[in-house]
Amino acid sequence: METVNDMEMDSLDRSLVQALVIDGRAAFSRIAEVLEVSDQTVVRRYRRLRSTGLIRVVGLPLGSRVGLFESWLRVQCAPDAALPVAEALARRPDIAWVTLNSGGTEVHCMTRARTRQDRDALLLDKLPRTRRVTGISAHTILRKFFGGPDSWAGTDVLRPDQIAALERPPAAPAPDAPYVLDAAELALLAVLGRDGRAGYPELARATGLAESTARRRLERLRELGAVFFDVEFVPALFGYEAEATLVLTVPPARLAQVGAALAGHREIAFAAAVTGAASLMAVAVCRDTNALYTYLTERIGAVEGVGHVEVIPSLLSVKRAGMLVEDGRLVDPPPAP
Repeated sequence: METVNDMEMDSLDRSLVQALVIDGRAAFSRIAEVLEVSDQTVVRRYRRLRSTGLIRVVGLPLGSRVGLFESWLRVQCAPDAALPVAEALARRPDIAWVTLNSGGTEVHCMTRARTRQDRDALLLDKLPRTRRVTGISAHTILRKFFGGPDSWAGTDVLRPDQIAALERPPAAPAPDAPYVLDAAELALLAVLGRDGRAGYPELARATGLAESTARRRLERLRELGAVFFDVEFVPALFGYEAEATLVLTVPPARLAQVGAALAGHREIAFAAAVTGAASLMAVAVCRDTNALYTYLTERIGAVEGVGHVEVIPSLLSVKRAGMLVEDGRLVDPPPAP
């Protein structure tokens, strides 16, 4: 079997990944037309990338639109317990991202709980009773500046005209009240969370709807901005070896300005205002540690309003956008209980 290190992504593979980042459910025929290759070539390349665990397209609810309770957790553990705790968290369906950080003694994760009670049960009951967990800090996501439906610039290989040909119209403005997903839509998302390109016959079977109804439901969710499609991959495939969480102290009057500035940096894969002593957290992805140093000193250092910055290296990705990471490959998460 080929290992991840044996796999090389050529320019067409990278172009295909960016096309999927722009629209994860774009028809293969449309992608082939934009990339100026045959339909069969696109299908063959996609199947190879997916079957080897190099990329996954997943459909996810946008937490701010559907009322999810999203938090960033920092879980301190005894050195020999951090990886087992990270793996246990990764098996939970309400945990979207899990990384091992800070010398291997700290686990970072993102929760996406449907109810406040579910979130509090994890924070107040399950985690505190976990053996060898020595500390927990929970930070509510107040406002996302970058992430989710936004496209990380590290995949920037397509021409502007190709990007324009694949872009979808923007979602409708967010309503005041969150959109409440019904049972059929929850079932639809359960399938898309494993395979964002699942066909309409499969979505119809899972939801009990007619294929045409399943198609309309999904399109409506996309138009409302309640669902987006994420293309997950290990950044090292694109030559990015250094990932780090940045925790920034920013005065409230400057928070929106600093968040917008970070959202415009190609090094940033995620940025959000959070509760806690520091008011902003972000995930930076750079070519190497030297590039990370340059980013901190020349880009972050030039943003007016940034005070203290804590840099926490990511040592190991355990889960990315709901997909488990094993030996550098993306694999299906366990079935939800």
